[in-house]
Amino acid sequence: MYSPKFNQVADRAILLEAMRAFSFAILFGPQSDPQSPAPLVATHLPLVVKDEGPHGLIEGHFAKANRHWQALAGREALVVFPGPHSYVSPAFYTDPLSVPTWNYIAIHACGTLELVEDESGKAALLAGLIAANEPAFAARWDAMPGGFRRTMLAGIQGFRIPIARIEGKFKISQNRDPQERRNVHAAHAAGTPDQQALAAWMQRLIGD
Repeated sequence: MYSPKFNQVADRAILLEAMRAFSFAILFGPQSDPQSPAPLVATHLPLVVKDEGPHGLIEGHFAKANRHWQALAGREALVVFPGPHSYVSPAFYTDPLSVPTWNYIAIHACGTLELVEDESGKAALLAGLIAANEPAFAARWDAMPGGFRRTMLAGIQGFRIPIARIEGKFKISQNRDPQERRNVHAAHAAGTPDQQALAAWMQRLIGD
């Protein structure tokens, strides 16, 4: 990912926090085995990010019918966590010779995809996903007939990705002068949910 030094964020805690906040991610990788090359494929998935290992651990599952998991097993995958984004008008800048740009947050994480195939392992993955998104549903899931739960688990393919490399890009006007940043922040803070999220990250990471 092209990322000027002033946009780079390497703080592990911030990256894990952002990945959890933007956890509906995109998993990129080949759709065939190495002997039969084919174009890359992207799968959109809700993921769980754990604070394990040097850079964190990603967990999730495919629908069993989505054969992308077969090509990725034991191979490196790229997971993109897209965060909030917004157009930035040159009207916010003091220099009349300015052009529009786009502010955004994105995190790229790479690692080898490991399959989770046993029923208990897949059940644990689902428990983590429920805990992250709707903890109250756990009791309802546990109360469902065992046969139904086994059928649901048989229809998914679990996986883990220990993160080997990670890049965080927070493009939030760090390269502009303080007054221009204040202008962008004020406009974002009064704008859409994405813009408000960017304003919060601006305040937190660069102040002014």
